[in-house]
Amino acid sequence: FVATWLGYLAVAMTGRTLRWQIFGWENWEAARDAGHGIIYTFWHREIFAATWFWRKRGIVVMTSQNFDGEYIARIIRKHGYGAARGSSSRGASRALAEMIQCHRNGLDTAFTIDGPRGPRFVAKRGSVILSKATGAAILCFHAAVRNRLVFRKSWDQTEFPYPFSPAAMFIAPPIFVPSEADEGEQARKLREVQSALDELRSRAEKWASSKN
Repeated sequence: FVATWLGYLAVAMTGRTLRWQIFGWENWEAARDAGHGIIYTFWHREIFAATWFWRKRGIVVMTSQNFDGEYIARIIRKHGYGAARGSSSRGASRALAEMIQCHRNGLDTAFTIDGPRGPRFVAKRGSVILSKATGAAILCFHAAVRNRLVFRKSWDQTEFPYPFSPAAMFIAPPIFVPSEADEGEQARKLREVQSALDELRSRAEKWASSKN
């Protein structure tokens, strides 16, 4: 209970001070205008900045069933998210079924696509499977901060922003997976997701190292 509130307050108090730039907001608008919902897709290390930026939208996030997942689920719920409990290694089918139902009910969803335990920056199939089942747009994004604490002993090297840091949100064009997509097409779409996230990370790293 105490840890949940400390995590919530840390995100809330720091998040209010971040100074955001947004690159690619028209891509979010394109995903929204497609009319079938959005599957937000990003790397696990960015979860703190991303939680603040996309808060209070009712987005349902897949979180693992382990201790870390329980901690994350409790914190994000306080920021206006839902949580579908499962991961690529445990409970995936049940969580995906729950997320499919969320889209049918008009809610958006999200994946930390290299979670819950990596490898870091390697996209898993969850967003592709969900897009095929629902028609929702996969929206890859990258949340970057210039001044941050990096937990280098964690598998994902989690980043926590310092107060008043410049921050940037990079958003890629939406990716759609046809309902009739076979295994080969799904594999191609997963490569698109990986490529989009890699490009966003490259752009974000250049931005973070610049002074503009």
